[in-house]
Amino acid sequence: MSVETQKETLGFQTEVKQLLHLMIHSLYSNKEIFLRELISNASDAVDKLRFEALSKPELLEGGAELKIRVSFDKDAKTVTLEDNGIGMSRDDVITHLGTIAKSGTADFMKNLSGDQKKDSHLIGQFGVGFYSAFIVADKVDVFSRRAGAPASEGVHWSSKGEGEFEVATVEKAERGTRIVLHLKSGEDEFADGWRLRNIIKKYSDHIALPIELPKEVAATEGEEQPAVEWETVNRASALWTRPRTEIKDEEYQEFYKHIAHDYENPLSWSHNKVEGKLEYSSLLYVPARAPFDLYQREAPKGLKLYVQRVFVMDQAESFLPLYLRFIKGVVDSNDLSLNVSREILQKDPIIDSMKSALTKRVLDMLEKLAKNEPEQYKGFWKNFGQVMKEGPAEDFANKEKIAGLLRFASTESGNEEQTVSLADYLARAKEGQDKIYYLTGKSYSTIKDSSHLEVFTKKGIEVLLLTDRIDEWLMSYLSDFDGKSFVDVARGDLDLGNLDSEEDKKAAEEVAKSKEGLVERLKTALGDAVAEVRVSHRLTDSPAILAIGEQDLGLQMRQILEASGQKVPDSKPIFEFNPTHPLIEKLDNEQSDERFGDLSRILFDQAALAGGESLEDPAAYVRRLNKLLMELTA
Repeated sequence: MSVETQKETLGFQTEVKQLLHLMIHSLYSNKEIFLRELISNASDAVDKLRFEALSKPELLEGGAELKIRVSFDKDAKTVTLEDNGIGMSRDDVITHLGTIAKSGTADFMKNLSGDQKKDSHLIGQFGVGFYSAFIVADKVDVFSRRAGAPASEGVHWSSKGEGEFEVATVEKAERGTRIVLHLKSGEDEFADGWRLRNIIKKYSDHIALPIELPKEVAATEGEEQPAVEWETVNRASALWTRPRTEIKDEEYQEFYKHIAHDYENPLSWSHNKVEGKLEYSSLLYVPARAPFDLYQREAPKGLKLYVQRVFVMDQAESFLPLYLRFIKGVVDSNDLSLNVSREILQKDPIIDSMKSALTKRVLDMLEKLAKNEPEQYKGFWKNFGQVMKEGPAEDFANKEKIAGLLRFASTESGNEEQTVSLADYLARAKEGQDKIYYLTGKSYSTIKDSSHLEVFTKKGIEVLLLTDRIDEWLMSYLSDFDGKSFVDVARGDLDLGNLDSEEDKKAAEEVAKSKEGLVERLKTALGDAVAEVRVSHRLTDSPAILAIGEQDLGLQMRQILEASGQKVPDSKPIFEFNPTHPLIEKLDNEQSDERFGDLSRILFDQAALAGGESLEDPAAYVRRLNKLLMELTA
């Protein structure tokens, strides 16, 4: 063994310690995935070397045959995995094997519940890679040398997977990484050629370079030990280059787990080869659940980019719009140059054409999922619905297509689950209905019984109930769907169009005319608290509501702006009253201006509270209410 120098003992990052403990206990039921994870990492390391060697061929050090080797020693109870990829320097080893450099790691750890079954799903979202070695090993040794570095700069990393690890400098003649797993007691099954071969065929057949296992042959005369020959046990061809008819679902699923570092099967996938003016292959996947960092803008996203089967970059973001950032997959182009960079990708017209086609392919895939697997699509929407709602603002060309994929709660659905599509809504629309009605609010419970819905309930008209924080912003980009315009039932002067009979309209005009005096008295009493006072066409049971001006921001948008520290434009609500309500009739007959003013302010504040607003002067509201109660009990 080489002499070790510069040896030091270092502590794991706190998150690594937590993750190790959790993984060893939570994923123990599927131990064999450790090999898949280590092979996946080795494959990435070889891909990176192949790419860097395009501009620096000296990195190959005369050994251009790239491969992964897996071996075992029954007596020593070890499994060894070796690649001749890019390798790691001492600093790389400390960074990659001692810390988890992922944005949002601390937040992720806070979400762990202690329930092993639930937490194993979270770990799958996080992607654990190398640390899965400790599921079967009680000690792991890593020997590595960065390609291009001298043999004297090899590094040896060693740990028992507890609180610390050791790092030392060693002599290592070959570039790349060798990982030695010292198997735990009871894990001897993995020190077996047949077992390892089956695991590789099951999980890593799609890896596009040879994975070799030793093949024992009989000793020749004079030799003490039989010579070791190596044989390739996987198919060793890029999955996306093969015809779809030859690929099994299980192969697609395992390839997804390799590129996404996910433990669960994908919901759906689309494999396509384009020929003609542009030539490229794509394999796109919809994950079953959202990654923990979906809403962190700096989180890695994008497709793996290959050019003529040569890996170029991870997380190539230019091929899909941001609202589809959850899509995983591979794109392999024949038209791009091998030295393409992120900056060039952003300006290349070829990329615009590919992005447009790939975006349409993803939306088609989601349409198919929604149509053929509605229960699966329901799960997709729970995970990715809010991200999809970013689409209409970002992707004008596909606005109608995206709108068709959106799901909402409604007055017909009976609960807060977002299961109603716009097509469902229109299929149930009343005869003569030429609008899609919706109401936004803070939560389903606060708006399902909103006063704004009273006339719709009376007439049996369905209203979409939008409660996600992003919904009001979304609706500012959705003007219509299938030729029907959207109408916010809390905004402006409500017009039900053909759904109101001529008799209804005439009666409403007459009532409004008869209440002109009350309107003026209310304007005087409420003063600059309101933009306007008018007779309401929305109410059947409540005395009053506050409507939003046609061009004013609603509650959701105001809260978003306030939370981000931006100035919220001044706006005043419209006070609408129900002329047939007994309280309004009493108010109309009130002779005392002081009492009229107090009652008007109480009705105004109650309408604000019912709409989810907070009162500007709650003490004044309580004072007026107490005064009224004292009069009633006197």
